[in-house]
Amino acid sequence: MNRNITLFHAPHSRSGAVRILLEELGAPYALETVNLKANETHSPRYLEVNPMGKVPAILDGEALVTEQAAIMIYLADLFPQAGLAPALDDPLRGPWLRWMAFYGNCFEPAVVDLAMKREPAPPSTCPYGDYDTMLSTLTAQLRRGPWLLGERFTAVDVLWGYALAWTSAFKLVPELPEIAQYIERFNARPAAQRVTALDAELAAAQAA
Repeated sequence: MNRNITLFHAPHSRSGAVRILLEELGAPYALETVNLKANETHSPRYLEVNPMGKVPAILDGEALVTEQAAIMIYLADLFPQAGLAPALDDPLRGPWLRWMAFYGNCFEPAVVDLAMKREPAPPSTCPYGDYDTMLSTLTAQLRRGPWLLGERFTAVDVLWGYALAWTSAFKLVPELPEIAQYIERFNARPAAQRVTALDAELAAAQAA
């Protein structure tokens, strides 16, 4: 079946991880670029795509998918031949979904609170409990390596490899060997290197 996938993408944003995943999957896709510095994600045209004014978003025919983890799950399941999503009856499926959800539910809220120098909500209402517990839970999993599910590289590593790279760059996670080595393995993948180069060209063109 021919797919008609469009990725709405801005360089140096969360949509970079989705672009890398599409490359890892070998999936055919079209790119609709938006310029964050020109506030194009809040243009009337883009708000018709995603009223939240955020990237990434994808259209698969008439099916709109937003939210980074949802897009990752959708795409990885859509192209099972790439082997980047454990099947429904695979014992790794539950852990795979766990770490997909952990990113948006726990990790990103924790690092945003840290970046903004905000006190987290009380533990009973805070989605991540506390930063140190969140981080130790993540790093314990990374130490099992080389990937989040052990020997098998999957779409969840695209989500986390990209996320840990930018949060490390902004000093929102500590310089721990398990984090640095995980990022290094991810950045060495051809798809990550390809998208990094393409996005650098796109960012330069948008800035011109």
